[in-house]
Amino acid sequence: MLCDANASAIDHVYERATAVSDDPAKYAKVFSTGRRSYVRQFNELYYARLNELKPHVLTHAEKRWGGKGIAHTPKVLNVEAGETTYIVGTVFIDSSKKPSTLEQVESEHWISDPKIADGYRDGSETLYLEDESGRIRLVGATVDEALLVSGVVAAMLGKETADGSFDVADMCFAGMAPQSAAPTVAEDKYVALVSGLSATAECPVTLEMQLLAEYLCGTLGAPAHLPLSARIVQVVVAGDILSLPAPPLGHTEDVRANDRSPAIALVAAIDSYLADIAAAVPLALMPGPSDPADTSLPQQPIHPSMFAQCKQYSAFRSLSNPALLQVDGHVLLGSSGQNVHDIARYATTRAESPCELAAQSLLWRHIAPSAPDTLWCYPFSDRDPFILAQSPHVYFVGGQHRPGSGEAVGNDGQRTTIVAVPSFAHTHCIVLLNLRTMESTTATFSAAI
Repeated sequence: MLCDANASAIDHVYERATAVSDDPAKYAKVFSTGRRSYVRQFNELYYARLNELKPHVLTHAEKRWGGKGIAHTPKVLNVEAGETTYIVGTVFIDSSKKPSTLEQVESEHWISDPKIADGYRDGSETLYLEDESGRIRLVGATVDEALLVSGVVAAMLGKETADGSFDVADMCFAGMAPQSAAPTVAEDKYVALVSGLSATAECPVTLEMQLLAEYLCGTLGAPAHLPLSARIVQVVVAGDILSLPAPPLGHTEDVRANDRSPAIALVAAIDSYLADIAAAVPLALMPGPSDPADTSLPQQPIHPSMFAQCKQYSAFRSLSNPALLQVDGHVLLGSSGQNVHDIARYATTRAESPCELAAQSLLWRHIAPSAPDTLWCYPFSDRDPFILAQSPHVYFVGGQHRPGSGEAVGNDGQRTTIVAVPSFAHTHCIVLLNLRTMESTTATFSAAI
């Protein structure tokens, strides 16, 4: 247990540190879908993505290969055989292992969450690069070994082969977006990153969850732990707050089968639990795959009616997933993990950690390139909200198996701290990020005596 029963030894009152937060509406529109309409085609999203990222990719390609006298071919179908050139387009991976919604609909009466393979690449897939003119097949050891995801906008250097494929020798991407100067924080201040509480109807608040709440509120632990608790200036819960009971399938006249009172009681219990935290420290919630929110990305904030007690506190915020927020000048980008999990399914080796995958997405300048191919998302027509206009100072990803940290470094001096946040229900662990040093530590809560 993370506490000392000798509470009488505490003879000092610690004042909670504070941080300057952004206006809640500052980043609200970045991942907002507005009035939703699903009549559009997803090709408009791909065109918007290619048009926005292509200039950045070309800039990096010209710096990398232009000085070698290698010319750019504007359209992928205009490549001439035997001539070394570079082309820019969107990567598409054709694989039998990718999920097929149509097949799921044919095999099941109703679908809410199609089965997904552990990996999409096994050597039998075909890779293409496509633009508005068409597509060309990519071959060679470079593409076979690289971490490539459907939807990534990239430049490929190589030459056309006799069978009309493009033999790739090198590749480059848009690179990290511009970044504002990192602020200086004079004293230790911590952001507590939590994910995967997964509260259930059978046990809405576990003992480990109660220990966590008391720790965040500064009422748990030996005297040596209290100064750190008092330095926590923001708590973020990144997805999977609830594990709701499965709804009944189909229609039935059995009233008991349609009884939703367990779910209602669970929501009320978790609202009361989170309200205790929000009363002591600023709290932000992001939805995850198991929460009552949109299935497709970007998930919109969980409706405030679910948090009747929490919303009484001005420091409580219900955010989207992904989400942007600012704490003491640091721009934090957060995800509940679906995007990184899907990128991992494209990896040809399991060696890449979640932090490495997240860092790579920053170099692509796109945090969810596999949407909408293998990751459900809203069909935006005029923009792609997953393209980064600026590089965050911190990028945290929830729903991971274990904690981790890393860093993404750009060509122009950008530096982003990457943090993997583990599922609390499985690890009973949270991550504490120090805004002064950008270093992260963990705190683990155990009910074992």
